[in-house]
Amino acid sequence: MELLDRTLAKIEPVDEEFLAKAQAKLDNKTKPLGSLGRLEEMARRFAAITENLSPDTEKKVIFTFAGDHGIVEEGISAFPKEVTPQMVLNFLRGGAGVNVLARHVGAEVRVVDVGVDFDFEPDPGLIISKVAKGTRNFAKGSAMTREEALAAIEVGIALADQAKAEGIAMLGTGDMGIGNTTPSSAIIAAISGCTVREVTHRGTGINDLALEHKITVIEAGLALNRPDPQDPLDVLTKVGGLEIAGIAGLVLGAAANRIPVVVDGFISTAGALIASEMHPHVRDYIFAAHSSVEIGHRMMLDRIGAQPILDLQLRLGEGTGAALAMGLIEASVKVLTEMATFAEAGVAEA
Repeated sequence: MELLDRTLAKIEPVDEEFLAKAQAKLDNKTKPLGSLGRLEEMARRFAAITENLSPDTEKKVIFTFAGDHGIVEEGISAFPKEVTPQMVLNFLRGGAGVNVLARHVGAEVRVVDVGVDFDFEPDPGLIISKVAKGTRNFAKGSAMTREEALAAIEVGIALADQAKAEGIAMLGTGDMGIGNTTPSSAIIAAISGCTVREVTHRGTGINDLALEHKITVIEAGLALNRPDPQDPLDVLTKVGGLEIAGIAGLVLGAAANRIPVVVDGFISTAGALIASEMHPHVRDYIFAAHSSVEIGHRMMLDRIGAQPILDLQLRLGEGTGAALAMGLIEASVKVLTEMATFAEAGVAEA
């Protein structure tokens, strides 16, 4: 709890004056005012987060957190839990969607085992920070103990602290964990007060019958555990996931260290939602990569107050959307740092 408390105490709002300075610099570029639309918004936010009008974007790292879920015992996924470690090994070989897209934008993928029910051999691309071998089945009791949830959050915070020390310019979040759309739906239902049906979708592609079963399972889990919507740590503990907790910690740590953090889809945003419920200024540091096909995602983004950058009907997770958005964010910063001013270009102003 000590690391979490110290981290929360460090989080400050982004300076409005710096946002204005960055916009003034953009307004002096060789273009009509505001003509680069949301690229300008991204560039000024990046500059204000880092408090640098010529920010560096070169070092980009996506942390893909992996964990298993006891709730898969209830038959809520189209895939068996064995796929979680199999996909982790695929990440380490460089063969997954996130690897391809991260290579495309020049980002590094680091895989974090925070809760996989499998013993991995050491690997240069794998950070083994296992808190437990998966969560328990929240249809039968709490998914985690409060201590486990805290430990997983602190894994993420420590990684953000290390990223700051390494001079990493931008962080991305990703996830791997069969069954993890179920705790993500439970989290937004618990926090927002929306019905489970309003926030629950097909995850890996389950059919209508399985979707009805998934909704029933989540409703039963919420009724049994009664998570306190005023206490995000209680929600996370009772119906969340270890990889979701790790992502929440990374987002908190990014905010405390003034590092822009690009949040992927539904599961990553569940972690970011927990983080932003823990501290109101966390949202200043979040870039929402995309709008997921999962129906509860929009409610999460609205609650955080984040506008998605892309809408490509993605639902893979892993950090795939974060990788794509990182490329656009980097492009926006290059407009700020490389585009000529009217004076430099000898172009008459309006």
